[in-house]
Amino acid sequence: MSGEASQAEDKVDVSDRFLALYDSALPYVYGYLLARCGRAGLAEELTADTMLAAVVMLGRRQPEQLSTAWLIGIARHKLVDYWRRLGREERGLRSLAFEHADEVEDPWDVHLDTLRARETLERLAPQHRVVLTLRYLDDLPVGEVADILDRTLHATEALLVRAKAAFRRAYSGQEDISDA
Repeated sequence: MSGEASQAEDKVDVSDRFLALYDSALPYVYGYLLARCGRAGLAEELTADTMLAAVVMLGRRQPEQLSTAWLIGIARHKLVDYWRRLGREERGLRSLAFEHADEVEDPWDVHLDTLRARETLERLAPQHRVVLTLRYLDDLPVGEVADILDRTLHATEALLVRAKAAFRRAYSGQEDISDA
């Protein structure tokens, strides 16, 4: 019986620690998502999904450390899942054209207006939005972006080239920004 009592105490302890973490981490998780998706309603929905996923994960096994960083990691995956889902829906509505970039180097060193850049990013195809967000906003190396997106390194590099080209066109005011 002492083993069962110990497990029950551990579950109560984890629950109490998670509730305390929830209260302190909620604004950070929401802020992280809002900064990347730009829409309060979507950020709220993804924050709720993040917290629900955390509770489900705690029911399966206890993570090494309950922390805000752990929750933000879950939030990052929820955001990626959302963009993937959005991309699948858009592909179902229209076929996407492929663009082959001739340039390997990226000499585009200009000062970007933050608000305009965010609006431009929101207009991009979801697969472009997610790869640019993970690489440049989250500052992840290309290899880690490839792992998160479940793509090869080469495919992720090619996607980054296409996404940057689409961003440049959209930022410069050209119309066609939705390619694969």
